[in-house]
Amino acid sequence: MHALIVIDLQTDFCPGGALAVAGGDEIVAPVNAMMPEFDAVILTQDWHPAGHSSFASSHDGKAPFELTEMPYGPQVLWPDHCVIGSSGAAFHPELETDRADLVIRKGFRPAIDSYSAFFENDHSTPTGLEGYLRTRGIRRLTMVGLATDFCVNFSAVDAAKLGFDVTVLESACRGIDLGGSLAAAREGMRAAGVTLT
Repeated sequence: MHALIVIDLQTDFCPGGALAVAGGDEIVAPVNAMMPEFDAVILTQDWHPAGHSSFASSHDGKAPFELTEMPYGPQVLWPDHCVIGSSGAAFHPELETDRADLVIRKGFRPAIDSYSAFFENDHSTPTGLEGYLRTRGIRRLTMVGLATDFCVNFSAVDAAKLGFDVTVLESACRGIDLGGSLAAAREGMRAAGVTLT
């Protein structure tokens, strides 16, 4: 069984959004087109309460994209984005969400961010996706979405560490590239055993 994991293809991560990834909307049509080729389609959705600890606005004197130290390690501070119930948190309007077997929401715990589809940023609190995949007998994963160097990267590396056969289809991803983060993510994914195509 082979699943397509579509990472955070949400309005706030597309051009015009609060944390826009350049060209983020360009992947919607290709992602829709590939959905019928898979046994399962799973969407992830960044889903933050207002005032989330990963927002720069929650830290006096801090600006977006600065690094801070959290109890679970280093954390990039982001502009407020994907706030629960907001239009920015919604999936891109052209994404064929009706094809999804499952939607995994992440980042809803106020004190911890969540890049990975599998774990919060403490690398130990699970989202439940692993159990879902295993009980359905899904072993192969193809990942697409936003952003290559953050949520796609963390999801792919975690999936590989959990023993899944993971491919990241780069043509259906877009990255942010903060200070070389894209090259570092590619290197880290390859080192974890992820196939980049």
